[in-house]
Amino acid sequence: MSSVAILGATGTIGMAVARRLVRHGQQVLLIGRDEQKLLTLSNELGQPFVTVDLTSSKPLEQALLAVADAHGGFHGIANCIGSILLKPAHTTTDDEFRQIMETNLFTAFATIRAGAKLLREQGGAIILFASAAAEIGIQNHEAIAAAKAGVIGLARSAAATYSANNIRVNVVSPGLIRTEMTRRIWENASNANASAQLHALGRLGEPEQVASLVSWLLDAENDWITGQVIGIDGGLGHVLPRR
Repeated sequence: MSSVAILGATGTIGMAVARRLVRHGQQVLLIGRDEQKLLTLSNELGQPFVTVDLTSSKPLEQALLAVADAHGGFHGIANCIGSILLKPAHTTTDDEFRQIMETNLFTAFATIRAGAKLLREQGGAIILFASAAAEIGIQNHEAIAAAKAGVIGLARSAAATYSANNIRVNVVSPGLIRTEMTRRIWENASNANASAQLHALGRLGEPEQVASLVSWLLDAENDWITGQVIGIDGGLGHVLPRR
């Protein structure tokens, strides 16, 4: 049985994706940079892990290729890596902007480069993550919106480039999800309520909902979908909130 490689496997969404896939009988390869967290998750799920610097494409390619044969190859790669910076452009430093681009856009490019080499023989699915902030203007999101908009452009171009190899490239575009990364926003009741009201459905998203969409996109039954940006955002990206 082939596996799904999960990049950023120890983040809240990465763990939700890994747990859901394993629950449904999938094999996964857990990839991240925190060895202790990876070991804990690996012991929980009974799945292998690789520790790698995800901001560098060469180690990522080497890690994926090294384990492909041992685990029957891969049929999917999900890049669940992400970060956030809520600052206006005029107070964002060059280093902060560079870090946002490296974490979000560069790792997405590295995923495409590695995935194209890994999947070009048998085809498969690559899932990248954007954000509703890349599709609708939200104040103080300039850096992350720029990075995630880049991910969307990258995915659509890659979907065209590698369609002849039957490689499907799609983007999951969340609204505000309850994760460790966004905890400082939603753990405060007032902030959580204000954020929820920006979403047409009036509530925040949960990691398991995102994992369900990722799992669906990875499923070979849904292999006529590519180049798409699918919002899982309570309407944030395209629907006016309730008055």
